[in-house]
Amino acid sequence: MIDPLPAPPSSLRTLVEPIADTLGIQTLSFHTHEILLAFSVYYLLNSRVSPALSSRLFPQIYPNLAPKKRISWNVHVTSLFQSVFICTTALWVMWTDEERKNMNARERIWGYTGAMGMTQAFAAGYFAWDVLVSIVHYDVLGPGSLAHAISALIVTNLGFHPFANYYGIAFVLYELSTPFLNFNWFFDKCNMTGSRLQLCNGILLLLTFFGCRLAWGVYQTTRVYQDIWLVLQTPGGIEPTTKSWLVPTLATSPDRAEIMRFSGAQVLPPWLAFVYLAANTLLSTLNFYWFWLMIATVRKRFSASEKRRDKIATE
Repeated sequence: MIDPLPAPPSSLRTLVEPIADTLGIQTLSFHTHEILLAFSVYYLLNSRVSPALSSRLFPQIYPNLAPKKRISWNVHVTSLFQSVFICTTALWVMWTDEERKNMNARERIWGYTGAMGMTQAFAAGYFAWDVLVSIVHYDVLGPGSLAHAISALIVTNLGFHPFANYYGIAFVLYELSTPFLNFNWFFDKCNMTGSRLQLCNGILLLLTFFGCRLAWGVYQTTRVYQDIWLVLQTPGGIEPTTKSWLVPTLATSPDRAEIMRFSGAQVLPPWLAFVYLAANTLLSTLNFYWFWLMIATVRKRFSASEKRRDKIATE
């Protein structure tokens, strides 16, 4: 499936191609304009749209927040918009990109379509903005935010090799739980801590987090492990004939030459496999840790809320 957006200006491609070739990220020059577009949108959303809109919609809350809290508020607004947008885009590509649907194991690692590259670019634009805002507001957002932003930007840009674009789209769906996480933060700032609405949101947060980050995440992580192992064991395009749940069935691509046009020798550098798998394993581990923290936080918040209501009732 081709990129539905217009191609970048030739002058921009000419400027970016030498850098992209040097870094080994060949498809970057096809999507630089989309990275810049996404970065610009998120920058304006954070610095202009969110302050103006929040002041109008929450006149008794937003203007009275401390400066650091307003920074966090604007970051959460931007994160909310990005998570909805990138998940919608990823789901649309997954449903409509027939070339992606028919990829075999080798194509899932080395394959490229314009629509997948576009989604990768929008994610890269967001993480580039995230790095910037984490540096500028380091005193507010802290080292964790900066480390996460840098790591996510590095892993996302590996997709322009191209490498594992297929799975890059799948892992984008981790963000399905992010809107509920942001809403939970907003409820606290809007003096709705412990409310019935926050309880419903907390339940949805736990359900979506478990579904998209744990269940879906573990499933996709297992699949990418399988495909990378297969590529490491069969360099140069030789496909195995063994069929089992450990070795995915290799479907025939409708247009293999087009999908694999950036694959080169199809030799997987060990460092690339290690970096990708290490980052993926770390994130999967953190997801389990964060899930249990969420459960503990929700239980603590609403237990405390119930105790306060009981105390008021007895007074």
